[in-house]
Amino acid sequence: MFETNAPLAERMRPSKLEDLIGQEHLVGENGIIRKAILTGNVPSMILWGPPGVGKTTIANIIANEVKRPFHMISAVSAGVKDVRDVIEQAKRTSRMILFIDEIHRFNKSQQDALLGAVEKGTITLIGATTENPSFEVNSALLSRCQVYTLKALSETDLIKLIQQALTKDVELKKRKINIKEYQALINISGGDARKLLNLVDLISESVTDEVEITDALVMQVAQKHIAIYDKSGEQHYDIISAFIKSIRGSDPNAAVYYLARMIEGGEDVKFIARRLVILASEDIGNANPTALIMATNAFQAVTMIGYPEARIILSQCTVYLACSPKSNASYLAIDSALAKVRETGDLPVPLAIRNAPTKLMKDLDYGKGYQYAHDFRNNFVAMEFLPDKISGFKFYEPGKNAREEELRNYLKKLWDKKYNY
Repeated sequence: MFETNAPLAERMRPSKLEDLIGQEHLVGENGIIRKAILTGNVPSMILWGPPGVGKTTIANIIANEVKRPFHMISAVSAGVKDVRDVIEQAKRTSRMILFIDEIHRFNKSQQDALLGAVEKGTITLIGATTENPSFEVNSALLSRCQVYTLKALSETDLIKLIQQALTKDVELKKRKINIKEYQALINISGGDARKLLNLVDLISESVTDEVEITDALVMQVAQKHIAIYDKSGEQHYDIISAFIKSIRGSDPNAAVYYLARMIEGGEDVKFIARRLVILASEDIGNANPTALIMATNAFQAVTMIGYPEARIILSQCTVYLACSPKSNASYLAIDSALAKVRETGDLPVPLAIRNAPTKLMKDLDYGKGYQYAHDFRNNFVAMEFLPDKISGFKFYEPGKNAREEELRNYLKKLWDKKYNY
């Protein structure tokens, strides 16, 4: 039972599966985590998802449901010695579940310290991360864990959380809270259940009993309590969103300001640099191909250098990307192609461009009629490369910038009759 002065998010943290809202794909009737709990065969796992969607809660529920010893450490404050101490304790405590919050912040030696205990079954590891584990968890540890992706909570889920709190929390019931409008609460929380519930608590403490809570009231109260930057993740996604949108919007001044907010708040240098690499391709692409080279080099440089000097490299790259011409044409092209693949399924590849390594394949006309582009004038021959069913479908539409206009003119000379460039 939580103390009444604990934050609402802690007071409302469920301890049973049936009380958990969201993540149906994992804990619903056919969810893989539910099945693992019911069989008692819980594997080591990494829970990957945005903040406040239930990673810590699911770890607690697993331990409660299977009635196993549970130990929790935070990668922000724990070192190799702490990990080894827990493992020694686990050797004396049968089938311990070790939960490591923000496991992406563990360095290689800290992660390596877990390997033997996970492999031998001394501990069942549950790691929580907001970062892609493929990048942040070393391959040896990752291969010993199942990775489960948690989804952002829907508006319906968030409203259910609020209503659940209003009907079950003793303190809120005393205050007789009546929420008339939910949109501001949902928008400010950014899908983070912890942030949402603590915001409800904050609003309820700021008003007299039996008052109607409206969007306007929520905004009025919340704006007085917004922190500059919270390393624990409260504004993590708000600031990175503002940073990316400022670069996309070609405003180097705003971009550097939000970069400074993240640096001052202690944000992981690789987190920032990785977003710059993604943006260089997604938002600039072939309007300036050098942008991706610049961002990739910046990522490698800051990884080697670290703070405080990495701030200079990040600033240089940020300013360059913000001042670069923009195009999302390649991003739109792959999304369009993926949509078409999902719509049409596995269409047959034209025989002329199939691989024909064996006599049988050649007898079946694999590769027959293929025309080698370099044998023709200007290294080009107009032949069919797409499956017949989608012949002539244009996925790539060059952006309206100097570099891609050159590409458009080139493609128009080659394919104008087919693709209408």
